Amino acid sequence: MGMSTVHVKRAFKYRFYPTPEQAAELARTFGCVRKVYNLALAARTEAWTLRQERVNYNATSVMLTAWKKTEDLAYLNEVSSVPLQQALRHLQMAFTHFFAKRARYPRFKSRKKSRRSAEYTTSAFRFREGRLTLAKMAEPLDIVWSRPLPEDAQPSTVTVSQDAAGRWFVSLLVADPAVLPLAANQNAVGVDAGLEHLLTLSTGEKIANPRHERRDRERLAKLQRELSRKARGEGTNRAKARRRVARIHARITDRRRDHLHKLTTRLVRENQTIVIEDLAVRNMVKNRSLARAISDAAWSDFRGLLEYKAAWYGREVIAVDRWFPSSKLCSECGTVRDTMPLNLRIWTCGCGASHDRDVNAAKNLLAAGRAVSACGAGVRPQRESSRTGRSAVKQETHGATRGLPRLQTGKDVNDCSLTSRPRLRR
Repeated sequence: MGMSTVHVKRAFKYRFYPTPEQAAELARTFGCVRKVYNLALAARTEAWTLRQERVNYNATSVMLTAWKKTEDLAYLNEVSSVPLQQALRHLQMAFTHFFAKRARYPRFKSRKKSRRSAEYTTSAFRFREGRLTLAKMAEPLDIVWSRPLPEDAQPSTVTVSQDAAGRWFVSLLVADPAVLPLAANQNAVGVDAGLEHLLTLSTGEKIANPRHERRDRERLAKLQRELSRKARGEGTNRAKARRRVARIHARITDRRRDHLHKLTTRLVRENQTIVIEDLAVRNMVKNRSLARAISDAAWSDFRGLLEYKAAWYGREVIAVDRWFPSSKLCSECGTVRDTMPLNLRIWTCGCGASHDRDVNAAKNLLAAGRAVSACGAGVRPQRESSRTGRSAVKQETHGATRGLPRLQTGKDVNDCSLTSRPRLRR
């Protein structure tokens, strides 16, 4: 039985170089998009605060028409209306996520700090023979086609953006028929994330941490000092200094993203099941001594890339509960150590088995993931009630050991009775 084609919506991002006229038009569009978003957010917030009234997308769309007719906001008519309508749809989606408790309350967009972008739908752009022309523009964008689009691809949306380093990008969302589920195999791997080694696999392989930020730290610090000496305001010199700092950050981000893409693609291609730990990265970066290293490791980005690629290619990603004591559990006999100091990287269990701390943790994650797959529930060991008000963090990133979750000594991680309080994985 052959594999069916999966029409995946996929974004292809390219860099482009606008003419001065195109750059000015896009800058106006970015400003109008930000203004409309903030006006709509203010209106929705006021309606709920004062009248307990929920304002939806349709109501804000009517407001937009009225705003355009006022003298103060007449400039909104100078740009394409489609990006403005899309800004209202994005705000509606932000509120949907907020009410579903998947995100925080929407925040106002800042002129200096928020992402500069605008989204165009099919009625606001023309794409023919590899030439993309946006509404209100006479000439197509000068795009660097660094990789080909799928054959006969027709974008459904086009997003234009400019990053803090001043680079311009265009992202085309197309249906990619070339994405096929990979042939199923029996391979499964546990992945333990760390700082000394970025990833440790249950096979014993350790993937080095490139530490991209550290490579440019000296140069970045110098440019940041220069920026701090510039007078605050809208001066040209300060803008140039800010852009130089942004270029360093962009280079770090690009290298980190490229490395994570290669790692996740390899893991998805080689393994049918990938087991990871459900880390609370947002809580972990509150540790000031490790925040920079944790951010540079980009564990959240790694998980995001891994999950969407697994969904594309028919693989399974299992997230084991962060309270699972993977480092302290002997993968041979199931005994749990009372303590595990951070400087103890190799240890010997009472059964005689000698363990590398990270490899042992990866093996335990794999075994726990198989238990999750077999039982259909998350691995959530019993923890002391006094810790219910405290956020969980990865044991390897701090020295606190008091009140760590415990399992009954001698229990096999493949035994379904391990889960004292089953919880579906996210």
